[in-house]
Amino acid sequence: MTGTADTAAGTSQRFTLDGSEELEAALQATCDRVREGVSAIIPATGLEGLLLAGGYGRGEGGVLRTPEGDRPYNDLEFYVFARGNRFLAERRFGPPLHELGERLSPEAGLEVEFKVLTAGHLRRSPTSMFYYDLVCAHRRLAGGEALLAGCEHHRDATRIPLHEATRLLMNRCSGLLFARERLDRAEGFEAADADFVGRNLAKARLAFGDVLLAANGLYHWSCRERHRRLGGLPLTGDLAWAAPLVQLHADGVEFKLKPVCSTESRPNLEEAHAALSALGGQLWLWLEQRRLGRSFASARDYALSPVNKCPEKAAWKNRLINARTFGVGTALAAGGTRYPRERLLNALALLLWEPSTLTDPTLQRAVQSALRSSGPGFPALMQAYRRLWERFN
Repeated sequence: MTGTADTAAGTSQRFTLDGSEELEAALQATCDRVREGVSAIIPATGLEGLLLAGGYGRGEGGVLRTPEGDRPYNDLEFYVFARGNRFLAERRFGPPLHELGERLSPEAGLEVEFKVLTAGHLRRSPTSMFYYDLVCAHRRLAGGEALLAGCEHHRDATRIPLHEATRLLMNRCSGLLFARERLDRAEGFEAADADFVGRNLAKARLAFGDVLLAANGLYHWSCRERHRRLGGLPLTGDLAWAAPLVQLHADGVEFKLKPVCSTESRPNLEEAHAALSALGGQLWLWLEQRRLGRSFASARDYALSPVNKCPEKAAWKNRLINARTFGVGTALAAGGTRYPRERLLNALALLLWEPSTLTDPTLQRAVQSALRSSGPGFPALMQAYRRLWERFN
């Protein structure tokens, strides 16, 4: 099933399901300022279109209830379609658009982000979860209806490859890893830490069900429709362990639409984190065994397996990426044909699901090698993990 929330500028489409009219007006005002700012940076002859993606672009943006009224919660993600070569457009317009986002974010009360695309690049690109969401549901602020002509393949959720589900799961489990870092800190656990941990737990609850759907060709751009579909998925037999994901997904949908700032204590969050991480580990092995056609007895077995975990990436391109990222020596070494995200997949499996990683010399060396870090402690490894994750998430 496909669908679209595509709407031309000036129509009555909402940004949220039930946010106040004041919130809707504030979001519309921000979009107006964005359109004006983008038009000042890119001349009319070079601007092909402007889309608001993400939850607010789909009409399912989060509404934070406060004593002062409804407030936005999610980021605003704008996609600027420029004419011509995408690389040159990014080089030319990326920096001023970044400055525009930094200028508008404080006034908007949330992060305003820009990405530069070209319609030609989108048409030529293979289907991904992200492009599916973007093409199927967005708010159009500039450009004609023909902007997305030729992008019909992005509207077919059954074409989303399994490695996209792995990427989603990697990112949300990385959030669990970052949350664990907060929970393990020796210093005081403050309100900001509780909110950070609670937010990442909620994102994982939603994503775990989404991963199951994507792996079965049932993903949908609407989180409410995804939950309906998840409820109809038979979770029996070898998927009986996944039955709790339905209620967790419901909790994730509730948080996405009506987020709250967590005030839970550290012990309560630790208990929830442990249970969710354990379930995530089961989902990880199930998905990766299905995707890679290999059996993995444990996270350790997975991380130490020599199987290529990013087979969809071309070896010659990987050498170039490794040379640019780590240097020529790494690119020419035995693992130079492997995509760098494989390092994250292996390190994440050990850091999140193998408690002996920091005491077992074999596992410690494996993580250090994957992250190119000589630091033996968890903080040093997390610093290296975050740096790599920011580039290849």
